[in-house]
Amino acid sequence: MAAADSPSAALRRRDLCSRGIRLAGKMRSDVIDLLDTYVERQGLDASASVAAVEGVPVAAVERWDEQTGTQRLLENLAAYRAFRVLLAQMLEEHREQLGEADTTLGRALAAVLLQVSAFAYHLEELLRLESRGPPSEEGAAPPPAPQLGLFERKLRGLGVLRELAQWAVRSARDLRQLAKPSPGSSSAPSWAESP
Repeated sequence: MAAADSPSAALRRRDLCSRGIRLAGKMRSDVIDLLDTYVERQGLDASASVAAVEGVPVAAVERWDEQTGTQRLLENLAAYRAFRVLLAQMLEEHREQLGEADTTLGRALAAVLLQVSAFAYHLEELLRLESRGPPSEEGAAPPPAPQLGLFERKLRGLGVLRELAQWAVRSARDLRQLAKPSPGSSSAPSWAESP
């Protein structure tokens, strides 16, 4: 852990957090645009109420301020890995449903999927810097896509995108917290301690 506490590691951590905050902001902006396109192309009402969707991680957390840096990173990583699977399922369903008829929505879904994958990799880099390394994805086989009707799939997709937008906000907040220097120190916070 000594390497993770060195001044160069602290600078690298702050740099990765800053870049992550920018990536999360861009991703949120793109997800909001995608939500607008998705609602329009799927013929949904933007104010439609969507129940909790199975397999979709929830961004809201109790006692957020009591989480350690490692807990924040691990929860973010687990969420983005889940979103990568969910968005891939949505993209596949979209292609099966419309083929190449609606390339705008397909391209937007693929672009956000790429951003989610890149952000997951970014989080893995932060965990490696901590000398912890990301947890393995082995054995974490994605759940099979539920057999839903067309309308239910559309609502599920809406729920996935809404929650992804919330995660982008939470991720930026988490990374800002991780980038803060420790009280009484000019270095970055200890990842194992509560902020």
